[in-house]
Amino acid sequence: MPTIVFACPKGGVGKSTAAVLLATELAGFGAGVTMIDADPNKPLSQWAKRPDKPQNLTVLADVTEDTVIDSIESAALKTSFVIVDLEGTASMMVGYAMSRADLVIIPVQGSHLDATEAAKAIKLVRAQERVFKCEIPYRILSTRTSAAIRTRTLQSIEAEFLANKIPMFDTQLSERDAYRALFAFGGVLSGLDTDQVSNIAAAILNARLFTNETVALLKTKVQACLLQYSHLHTCDEPPLCNSALSPSCHALCAKRKAGARCSGFWK
Repeated sequence: MPTIVFACPKGGVGKSTAAVLLATELAGFGAGVTMIDADPNKPLSQWAKRPDKPQNLTVLADVTEDTVIDSIESAALKTSFVIVDLEGTASMMVGYAMSRADLVIIPVQGSHLDATEAAKAIKLVRAQERVFKCEIPYRILSTRTSAAIRTRTLQSIEAEFLANKIPMFDTQLSERDAYRALFAFGGVLSGLDTDQVSNIAAAILNARLFTNETVALLKTKVQACLLQYSHLHTCDEPPLCNSALSPSCHALCAKRKAGARCSGFWK
């Protein structure tokens, strides 16, 4: 099923935070989620070791350059969503993971240095498209923004992205104490203690808007894939076909062949 990859050459942009927010929100809606922790610092694994991780959310940490594609494809057969948190530097593992992505999310803070690093990530996505001969959708996600003020620097960066036809999320992830608290206490946003963490309701709303927008971006692709399956009835295409739908399509076809039902997200 759909694979979402978080990638950015620059550290400290909220990449792992965004991955955990997306995963826990999806799990909260009842979806099975596999997170692949391919960041050498293992932030997802550290979060998962704390209490109250959703039972329908699995974190895989023992992933290498040689096994990342197999890990993604295996997880896609078992759960409704696969979320991959990649290391900050460009590497073969990053390229391999991107080749299996239905959506690459590139987190960017409101600085021109971050925008420059995001441009490197976009170049890497485009390079993988040429190598694997398939379209790899991507989106810029503004992170750690002010919930009250849109700075001139951020406006300038957004205008530059728009001028270069770089797709961006409408939703921005604001700087919030609740997001930091997830890694301190574990669990999900709704489980945080209001006596210890401020403004949890606003944090949940922000995370939910981000999740809804992500699902909406994926849903059109997956529905088209299901339609493609209904016409094909078989899935005998080579694994590297010239189709933007190939990562999800092959997972869906394999599930259908095995007699599994499609997740309610994609009906």
